[in-house]
Amino acid sequence: MTHDHDLVLRPTPEQTEAALNPPPGRNGGDLVVETLTGLGATTVFGLPGQHALGMFDALRRSDLAYIGLRVENNAGFAADAYGRITGEAAPLLLSTGPGALTSLAALQEAAAASAPVLAISSQIPSTGLGGGRHGYLHELPDQQASFRGVVKSVHTVRTQSQIPSAIAEAWESALTAPHGPVWVEIPQDVLLAQTALPVVTAVDAAPHDLPPRPELTAVAADLLANAARPVIIAGGGVVRSDASGKLKQLAERLNAPVVTTFGGKGAFPWNHPLSLQSWLEDRHTTDFLEDADVLLVVGSGLGELSSNYYTFKPRGRVVQIEADLGKLESNHPALGIHADARLALSALLETITENRQDATAADRVRTVLDLVRERIDAQELTLEQRVLAAVREALPDRSASFWDMTILAYWAWSAFDAKRPNTMHSAQGAGGLGYAFPAAIGGAVADPTHPVLAVSGDGGALYSIAELATARQHNLDVTWLIVDDGGYGILREYMTDAFGQSTATELTRPDYVALAESFGVPGVRTTADTLADDLAKALATPGPSVVVLPALLRMFAPTHLD
Repeated sequence: MTHDHDLVLRPTPEQTEAALNPPPGRNGGDLVVETLTGLGATTVFGLPGQHALGMFDALRRSDLAYIGLRVENNAGFAADAYGRITGEAAPLLLSTGPGALTSLAALQEAAAASAPVLAISSQIPSTGLGGGRHGYLHELPDQQASFRGVVKSVHTVRTQSQIPSAIAEAWESALTAPHGPVWVEIPQDVLLAQTALPVVTAVDAAPHDLPPRPELTAVAADLLANAARPVIIAGGGVVRSDASGKLKQLAERLNAPVVTTFGGKGAFPWNHPLSLQSWLEDRHTTDFLEDADVLLVVGSGLGELSSNYYTFKPRGRVVQIEADLGKLESNHPALGIHADARLALSALLETITENRQDATAADRVRTVLDLVRERIDAQELTLEQRVLAAVREALPDRSASFWDMTILAYWAWSAFDAKRPNTMHSAQGAGGLGYAFPAAIGGAVADPTHPVLAVSGDGGALYSIAELATARQHNLDVTWLIVDDGGYGILREYMTDAFGQSTATELTRPDYVALAESFGVPGVRTTADTLADDLAKALATPGPSVVVLPALLRMFAPTHLD
């Protein structure tokens, strides 16, 4: 009897000949790029450095497209966005020590957002590892330790023969639910040394499925089918697993209202009769969720923002579907189902076959949204709503947008219609500044068929201004909206509310239009009245552009304190 796992694929004579006579002039870096190519990668991001030159030299002998950014953290944000848009692991090539460490904030965001990033870093020569010679440039006592608490998995290489398997193992880890960033470390001498190893041709690194346990979905299906007031919270896991269609089917079958978290924007149609949209920082929404007798949470850990700053206290039964085991029941007791969102929703749909007849669900949704609208309208925030509406009017439905940690983004989390799944992305996972523009660069590389929008404040813009050169060099269709309020606007609000005045929030900043033009990027200064037209024109013009809106925007009043 022959078992599948006993089968051995025998090389053809041609493959044997090629393996025995590899082309000359290859080094360890070639094994890296050959493995990436064998895994299906087409594009890499990064920044060269002394210890990583073996990888970058090998790039010129490969078919991989290289997008080089000006700061490692920005390269990480670009790879993050590429991973979110394509669903593929985005290779990020880094140097040692300072170069690698500069990427940490971006990798933290990728981890929080479950974006698949494959970071490959160089290391000092092998003679300096394990208690050997010291004093190398960029040397860290334990470089791996700097990444272990941030990324999903760490993979070390010490010989050339380990390179293909380590990268394949990391690739598989990055793409197994929950997606996330991974890190591979390769010493300088291993990358530079000539190699006689065969060319890496085929690499098997298929991610593992994460199906739900059937006894758990049976209980969940029974709870939902018999619930009087079922409600669904849809998080970023629905978007990452491409489960939006399944979510809509289940919501309609159950006649269950759906609210999307800020990371799950676009997971459910904004104007659907069952859509509670994304008003999670609103007590009316929180009250509605607390009143559900069965609450289905899909792809969310119900963290600080999704729980209205931990004021959410569900009274009914909670069913939580979550691929990240550490987030399962971490904030609320629940029937916890450790599974990929798409597979779990499919299992529920197979079990719950009858459509629920509940004429009141859509009416209850409209009541909540009316109460939210009344509350916002009472705060005299016309400018903010006009600006957000202008952005939505100018942005094509299929275009992706990337938002920095700025007041307009905080508005967008609650009030912006993403139109489609996987089109609105922000740094709300880890909350670092400087995400929007470099992420938009990664988004434009991932999908060059549609223009891309980045939205920053003037404070966040200064984190990534150097990437105007990257956008110009690669002629990417990225429009950058910079809302200039003279400082860190949201921190100004926070400090004024807390202490009566703000400190360290006011900034001297450049003329952003003139600065953009110095990079060869067209810029325009706009107003709230002309924003929609100026943005639309910039988005419709090939290549990068900058639109500057001088405006002092305010946040809507918090309601988690009511």
